[in-house]
Amino acid sequence: MTRVRNRLGQGLQRGLGRGFRGFLWMAKILIPISFLTALLQWSGWLGHIEFLVRPITGLVGLPATAALPMIIGMLTNIYGGIAAMVVLPFTREQMTLIAIFLLICHNLIQEGVVQAQSGIHPLKATLFRLVAAILTVALVALCLRPESVAVDPGLTSAGNTQPFGAMLASWSLLTLKLLAKIFVIIISILTALAVFQEFGWIEPIVRALRPLLRALGLNEKVGLLWMTAAVFGLAYGAAVIVEEAKRGDLTKEELESLHLSIGINHSMVEDPMLFLALGL
Repeated sequence: MTRVRNRLGQGLQRGLGRGFRGFLWMAKILIPISFLTALLQWSGWLGHIEFLVRPITGLVGLPATAALPMIIGMLTNIYGGIAAMVVLPFTREQMTLIAIFLLICHNLIQEGVVQAQSGIHPLKATLFRLVAAILTVALVALCLRPESVAVDPGLTSAGNTQPFGAMLASWSLLTLKLLAKIFVIIISILTALAVFQEFGWIEPIVRALRPLLRALGLNEKVGLLWMTAAVFGLAYGAAVIVEEAKRGDLTKEELESLHLSIGINHSMVEDPMLFLALGL
């Protein structure tokens, strides 16, 4: 019993540390991007770029203003996309579509480098994720009410009549609420995962996933790698993925199949939970 308590304590301590560091890392990204987005909206500059991206966002049933969180998420990470989403006037349906896009297609540069180091051309991996994201969002948009999806927030180039101080106060309160929610979510998830690792529960879960791996057309040898990416994400699980790939136990075809799968199926615990803070 004492040993169990010790292991539980170690897992909790490690998880809390990871969670706090993860929250600080995320806050450093969220705060400046969120403020920049709010500033662009307040100034009216967003209205000037709508016509450039309207044909693209229209394909997936989104207003042109949705391009900002989508582009930020693709070039940085999902936290940046959320930071941009929270200060723009989207409907719940629109936020759902943007969230789906970002869950599949985010952090393309960093994660593309990780995948390139362990078995697949980054351009191939990136294009696959982008096409998968567009097709998935387009299909989901068909299931939502068209009038809810097609509504444009109508950001204009004339700017906002709200005083800068009022905008700043509103942004600060909104950002603090979002940070508080995300803090609780990140701490909870990473602490739970650390406890699972401490008690060795990850490997049995991988074994239980064998039928799923077969359904996805993946070899059982990539089970641990797939689980690593599915739980921790491509960036966080990079060390395991790269080191396992260097051992040479997997063929090029097996690695490519793995990467195409985890490109659209990774960080499936933490990332979806982050959108709970937005009420999705």
